[in-house]
Amino acid sequence: MTTFLTIFLVLVGINIALVAFSLISVSQKWKKPSQKSVKQPTSVIYPLDLLTTSYKKAV
Repeated sequence: MTTFLTIFLVLVGINIALVAFSLISVSQKWKKPSQKSVKQPTSVIYPLDLLTTSYKKAV
């Protein structure tokens, strides 16, 4: 039982460390403005014309 709890606590500690590292790296990336997004051209979004579509009768 003691080995199970030791392994479990080690895995929980590793998990907490990975989550903390992930949150720190995401918050650092979020604060810095990305230069790639400024240089990319905006894409044109065309509206869907759903009212004029006609469906063929399935036989």
